[in-house]
Amino acid sequence: MGERRVTLAVTGASGSQYALRLLDCLVRADVQVAFLISQAAQLVMATETDVELPAKPQAMEGFLTERYQAQPGQIRVYGKQDWMAPVASGSGAPSAMVVCPCSTGSLSAIATGASNNLIERAADVALKERRKLILVPREAPYSTVHLENMLKLSQMGAVILPASPGFYHKPQSIEDMIDFVVARILNQLELPQQLLPAWGEQAGR
Repeated sequence: MGERRVTLAVTGASGSQYALRLLDCLVRADVQVAFLISQAAQLVMATETDVELPAKPQAMEGFLTERYQAQPGQIRVYGKQDWMAPVASGSGAPSAMVVCPCSTGSLSAIATGASNNLIERAADVALKERRKLILVPREAPYSTVHLENMLKLSQMGAVILPASPGFYHKPQSIEDMIDFVVARILNQLELPQQLLPAWGEQAGR
């Protein structure tokens, strides 16, 4: 496995497909992934996709490892109250974290430093340690509260990357639209990707 480590947190907004595709890409890029998911996100994922994750972290870890053909130990799943997880401390957390999708509730909690669960704490660690924190909200329309929280987090150094697919690459499928957003996340993580050509370039060029 490579030395690059990323925390991927999934919260209860619509857009589970983005998280699953991102996890696939991270595994293929030889990245070690700390995987966190809320109960609400598990319900949304079961509604939006054909993926029904096991409830227990250990079983979920085995399921994801097999599904994405990850190396043993490449995906680590931590429960919402696992305060001994490396992501809960600045001395052990990865250099980057992505919350994808990021619910507006999680957005608010992160903006206020609530740290009521491991996802919120891991994001708080990323902010206080000045590490890359990418938040992928998927909501429409945004209220003033949502926008104020995004501004606050942006001023703290977080990257606000809404799940807003573009169309200049002429998507032919839902998967193409998902890949557009995932490619933008991978670019922010400074990981190579072949999902989306850069502006002005043609695919396969």
